Amino acid sequence: MTFASRLAKMSGVKKLAVALSAVGAAGSGGLVVALNASPPTVYASDSVHPPSLTWPHSGLFNSMDHHSIRRGYQVYKQVCAACHSMKYLCYRNLIGVSHSEGEAKAEAEDAQITDGPDDEGSMFERPGKLSDRFPSPYPNENAAKAANNGAAPPDLSYITSARHGGEDYVFHLLTGYRDPPGGVEGGEGQYYNPYMAGGWIAMAPPIYNEVIEYDDGTEPSQSQIAKDVCCFLRWAAEPEFDTRKRIALKAIGMFSLLITIAYYMKRHKWSVLKSRKMAYYNPKVMKESTYIPKL
Repeated sequence: MTFASRLAKMSGVKKLAVALSAVGAAGSGGLVVALNASPPTVYASDSVHPPSLTWPHSGLFNSMDHHSIRRGYQVYKQVCAACHSMKYLCYRNLIGVSHSEGEAKAEAEDAQITDGPDDEGSMFERPGKLSDRFPSPYPNENAAKAANNGAAPPDLSYITSARHGGEDYVFHLLTGYRDPPGGVEGGEGQYYNPYMAGGWIAMAPPIYNEVIEYDDGTEPSQSQIAKDVCCFLRWAAEPEFDTRKRIALKAIGMFSLLITIAYYMKRHKWSVLKSRKMAYYNPKVMKESTYIPKL
C-alpha cells in the first residue's frame, strides 16, 4: 500500500498531525542550515549609519545657534562654494539671521552675478544685489562633472533634508575620511569614507584643522568647522525653523487653555444630565399598593 493510499484512509486528526510533523521537520532543517551557514560578510562598500549627535537646535525649546550659522556661512563661502552651489538661497535670507542688512548687502556686492543680455545681446557681470541667489561655481552640470571626475557636486540648499540622517550624516561625512581596509582599492581620484553610500567618494577631504580663520576668533578645529557648516546647512534647508517652533509653542499653550475650558464647560453642562436617575413605571410589575405620584 502506498503512502498516498494510507494518507487517504487516515482521519482528519491524523492528517493534521502528519502535516504539522512535516512542517516542524522542515523548519528544524532550515534552522540547522541557517546556524551552520557562515556569518554575513561586511564589505568595504557598505556604508555606516551616522550616529545621532546633540545639536544646539535639538529639543523642543532650543533655537538655532545664529553665531554658528554665521561661521558656517564663512565656511561655505571660503571652502564649499568652490564646488557646491546653493541656488535656492538669496543674500536677503541672511538678514536678521547671521548678518545685518548692510553686511548682507556687502556680501552680495562681493559676488559677480552673470546678467543680461544687454542692448547688444551680450551677457555681462555685475555686482550682486540682496535679491540675487548665491552664484553657482559652474555654468552648467556638464561643466561640474568635467571638473570633478564625472560626478557633479550636489546643490547644498536642501542637503540636510535630502539625506537620511540630516546634519548628523553631513557632519560624519565631513570628518569620516579614513584609509581603506587592507586589500581594498578605489578608483582614480576616489577617497574612502565609510559614511558615503558605496564607501567611496570623489570629493577630497574638504576641511581640516585651521583650514580657515574665523572672523570672531573661534578656534577653527575640524570638528568645530564641521559643526558650524552643518548648522548653516540645517538653517538653509529650513529658514523658518525658529518661527515654526515659536508658533508651535504658542499653539500648544493656546490649545491647552481651550481644552481646559472645554472640559470644564462639558462637566458643568452635562453633570446634571449625567447624574439624573430615570425611572420607568411598568403596571404589570408594580404591586397595587405601590404609590405612583401624578406628574
